[in-house]
Amino acid sequence: MHNNTPEQHNFAVRFESRYLLHVPQQEYFVKPLIIIALHGYSSNPEAMLRLTVGLAGTENVVAAIQAPNQHYVSQGLPDGQSAPGYNWGIRQHWESAVRLHHDMVLHVLADLRERFQVGPERCALAGFSQPVGLNYRFVATHPDQVRGVIGICGGVPRDWEEANYKPVTAALIHISRDEDPYYPVEVASAFPQRLRVHAKDVEFYMLPGPHRFPSKANVIVQPWLDRVFGS
Repeated sequence: MHNNTPEQHNFAVRFESRYLLHVPQQEYFVKPLIIIALHGYSSNPEAMLRLTVGLAGTENVVAAIQAPNQHYVSQGLPDGQSAPGYNWGIRQHWESAVRLHHDMVLHVLADLRERFQVGPERCALAGFSQPVGLNYRFVATHPDQVRGVIGICGGVPRDWEEANYKPVTAALIHISRDEDPYYPVEVASAFPQRLRVHAKDVEFYMLPGPHRFPSKANVIVQPWLDRVFGS
């Protein structure tokens, strides 16, 4: 009998990625805070850089990484007017997506630490929607890389309670919204308890509004940054 099952061969190739960088004025360079910002599905680093600088303040170094997978954002078939969007992966290839996310974040962290001469205690991750869970996986896999994580309108990894994660030493702040169809209130309300399975320092906020970056969340995030990193 002939076996009609196709063979699968996986291989790795180099690809070009990029990040956009906001550099504060020179007077903040004594010990700058570095924030690595990851945008949501179908968004882009330009939007995430603007939103994160508005959230955390212009005095911080903010690097917005472009997600590795590209697509067109359009109704129906794309045309010349379709805008480019980027994403961090799909469920069917999630293990490789997680590895790639980790490698990209590690690379940008190393770049910026060398440039600005700071250690992990002055580094943070920020994510909106899709990469929030990826960032939580990152700090539970590489707990010595950042001091804080900002999660906005995202979820907690499905396998978070399993024993393959390390204790999280970073402080976590998670912001959900009460009209979010992807993470409804009954689901998001369990996030603080779930996050504390591996993390001791967890702040959680439920803000009014839909699945959208909260423009006024700076009044929550900036005091948290002061507490975690010092004003």
